[in-house]
Amino acid sequence: MTEGKIPKPQLRGLLASSMKKHCVGMILFTTFNAALFKFCYMDPKKKKFEDFYKTYDADKQFQIMVDAGLISSVPAGEKV
Repeated sequence: MTEGKIPKPQLRGLLASSMKKHCVGMILFTTFNAALFKFCYMDPKKKKFEDFYKTYDADKQFQIMVDAGLISSVPAGEKV
């Protein structure tokens, strides 16, 4: 029967080597999630805002609010 030698356990620097592995994994995980968030959530959200504001007319919306009497500084029905 052939018996192989059992490798010696790492007695010094165990925490340091473990931390190196975990820090690399953490950096990769964080980078992946940040990219995923940007491309799957923020970019589509910015596109929706751009599409909305292409056709948005602030003066028209203001006049609608004035006509409805929602703005107290301007009498209802007055043309601004």
